[in-house]
This record gives sequence, C-alpha cells and structure tokens, in this order.
Amino acid sequence: MRRVKVLLVSPDAEARDLLSISVGSIERRLGERVSFLEARDGEQGARIGLRERPDAVVADEIASRAGAFSLARDLRGAVEPYRGPIVIVLERKHDAWLARWSGADAWLVRPIDPFELADRLVELIQAYRARPAARPAEQPGDQSREQPREQPREQPREQPREQREIA
Repeated sequence: MRRVKVLLVSPDAEARDLLSISVGSIERRLGERVSFLEARDGEQGARIGLRERPDAVVADEIASRAGAFSLARDLRGAVEPYRGPIVIVLERKHDAWLARWSGADAWLVRPIDPFELADRLVELIQAYRARPAARPAEQPGDQSREQPREQPREQPREQPREQREIA
C-alpha cells in the first residue's frame, strides 16, 4: 500500500500532535496510509522537505527561527524546487498576503477546523498528483536539450495561480 508522507512544522509538540490527528483523517479518503515527518522550525523543515520530498507540508506560522513563510519561500526557491502542496496555519487573517507571497497553496486561520484542513489537503494532494510530470528538458536548470531562443519580447504578466483563503 502506498504511503502519503506529510511534513508537519511547528515549535509546539502539542500543535504538531493536533495537526497529525486532523491530517491523519485523510487516510480513508485517499485509501492510503499517512506517515509524518516533523520539524520544530522552518530551517529544519526546509532541510527535511528538500531531502525527503513529502507529499505535502503543513506549517505553523509561528515556527521559531525561520517561520512558515520562510520555509515556503525556501522550498519553492530551491535549485530543485519542492512542487508539492504547502499549507500554512495563520494566527491572523491579515497575514494571508504573506502566505500567498511565500508560495503557499492554501492557508487557514486559527482556530482551524480540522475537517476543513483535511478537505483542503486532499484536494491539493489529488491536484498535485494529477499534474503531468515535467519532461527532462523542462527540469529547472537543465538547458542541455533546449534550442537557442530569440530575444524575449515583452510578455503580458502571468496571472497568479488560484489561491484560496480559508478563514
């Protein structure tokens, strides 16, 4: 049976336990076991995330040292970026813009509804799995198969990917 690997990031062990209970409920819906990786802060979370490549990351905004926003930026901006879903648990709804800026796919504001977290995580994991895998020539930094390009022309700005605030 396939496993869904989820990285939980929070300085608070009790918060990680509560997140694991909520996230663990996705087992039945996905028909797969859920296993957890844990980190106390964003720095440790980034190292684990880039090394282990979990299926999803759920991070507490108030992670000490480097927080959830820094974690998301580090994962998305790495040489080999993490492309899986990132969900951030916010203390204040006013920080939603930071979650969007950091590259998070979703965010929830405390107190979180555990069912809402599970629902959103299932949606994100299924959408991530449905995306086609990048071909070798499309991998970031791999220009060995690319053809020379013309000078870039002014392109219209790309619309930001759909972000949904869960309050």
